[in-house]
Amino acid sequence: MSKGHGILDTIFDQLSPVHPDGHKFVGIAAAVTLLFFFLYPPLGWICAGITAWVIYFFRDPQRVTPLRPGLVVSAADGKISGIEKVVPPAEMGLGTEPRTRISTFLSVFDVHINRAPIAGRVVRSIYVPGTFLNAALDKASEDNERRLIVIETPAEGDVGVVQIAGLVARRIVTFCEVGDTLGTGQRFGLIRFGSRVDVYLPPGKNALVSVGQRAVAGETVLADLQSIEPEREARNA
Repeated sequence: MSKGHGILDTIFDQLSPVHPDGHKFVGIAAAVTLLFFFLYPPLGWICAGITAWVIYFFRDPQRVTPLRPGLVVSAADGKISGIEKVVPPAEMGLGTEPRTRISTFLSVFDVHINRAPIAGRVVRSIYVPGTFLNAALDKASEDNERRLIVIETPAEGDVGVVQIAGLVARRIVTFCEVGDTLGTGQRFGLIRFGSRVDVYLPPGKNALVSVGQRAVAGETVLADLQSIEPEREARNA
């Protein structure tokens, strides 16, 4: 392999395809950019920068997902913003026993494709209209527009996932329906322009991540449902 070819491979490895949901947004941004280049080039360059950001926002990189039974992986890219034991939303039908909720906050710079945290069948999918508060706030789980999904696993219990809109996010997109079977790490939706995703573990199960940690959708292991390991402690260094 030549040196030049190796350099090109390295460059192209860093590029991610645009998810099909973003094609229309990229097309609109590109069309506006061309228009302004004809009418007023300085503004055209600004629009070109916006178009590049839209392409970046809708990127859909490949992920390497661990497949051992019992592992729960992150449903979203972003920072772990909260780990709490709470009663899940009544709409999910998961009962009143507290469960560990792991919240991941997505900034406008994170990949916004959401991936299934565990393999199983979608037994519930409910859209709840609401407000558009800062998704990092605790009450966003109850007040914001959201989509609640429950995944039934063959042996590990039900796992809940909630896509939550935020201050900037105004559109929740879900690719799966009730009755669909998802594989661990499979793409199941996205939230446009900043948001939050909550994952509810089965009762008695602990998180293996910590608040402040960066998570990668489809790769970072949030929990091991077959382990009795206690909740992990961590420190910022």
